[in-house]
Amino acid sequence: MSMITERPVRGRTPGAAERPARTPRPGARRSWMAVFRAYLALTKPQIVELLLVTTVPTMMLAAGGWPDPVTFAAVLVGGGLAGGAASALNCYIDRDIDELMRRTKRRPLPNHQMTPRAVLIFGLTLAVISVALMGLLTNWLATALTAFSIFYYDVVYTLWLKRRTPANTFWGGVCGAAPVVIGWAAVTGTIPAMAWALFAVVFFWQMPHFYALAVKYKDDYARAGIPMLPVVRSMERVNLEILVYTVLTVAASLAAWPLGLGPIYGVTAIVMGGVFLAEAVRLVRQTRAGAAMKPMRLFHLSITYLTVVFMAVAVDALI
Repeated sequence: MSMITERPVRGRTPGAAERPARTPRPGARRSWMAVFRAYLALTKPQIVELLLVTTVPTMMLAAGGWPDPVTFAAVLVGGGLAGGAASALNCYIDRDIDELMRRTKRRPLPNHQMTPRAVLIFGLTLAVISVALMGLLTNWLATALTAFSIFYYDVVYTLWLKRRTPANTFWGGVCGAAPVVIGWAAVTGTIPAMAWALFAVVFFWQMPHFYALAVKYKDDYARAGIPMLPVVRSMERVNLEILVYTVLTVAASLAAWPLGLGPIYGVTAIVMGGVFLAEAVRLVRQTRAGAAMKPMRLFHLSITYLTVVFMAVAVDALI
């Protein structure tokens, strides 16, 4: 097993090229439900769901209420398909490392439920459909951003940055925050300061959110040769970045308040920001005290934080 050092990892995991191509396990023909579940798993529905949690309230704020039904449906379906496409292509590209990690080894490819060719075709098909749908039913800006997001996530992040630099989470955050500006652009054809402020909330939020997960699965990433920050840096450095980016997340949420949001959002951003920051501080203190770390508390709380803050965006948009 290779060990990660300060030197960036380049290329695919050593020995990946020598492994035989994965093929579905022989046996009885699978039911249509098993096939459906395998394809659904490729799209990582939990991630798509989280993306929609931020996109829908943003569209409502951009429209000053409920957006046009056609645009609304186009972004929900097109955005969901785009997220599914990016995830499926990510599974195809990362198939060599997914089989080395406990967290991912049950995905359809490492679990031999599907062939790489089938996954590649599925991902590319979803990508084409999503971009075409956005192009037909929204506008050129939202369509271009959708296509760029898929390309950036799979080519720039997954194929290049993820395997080469511990800053991969930072640069990959562009993709996770992109649905916010895509949703706003679909409604108005523009990306004003408010849209960028909400983009910043989601962008900065991803560091404490994903660093907590990376701490939990540090050994997995080390085994796969991926230079995630907790693998190549000390926990003091990781906790410092978690704390800094949590502060930036809260600051961005408060910066959005005077740009056109009301008191419901403001109070929610203050309260939830305080809770989020307190949990990040608790994690830092745990490390300094030498206590057993519980990073998944921060991970789960971060999801609650983002959901509640964007729900407040939706409520303010309606009233």
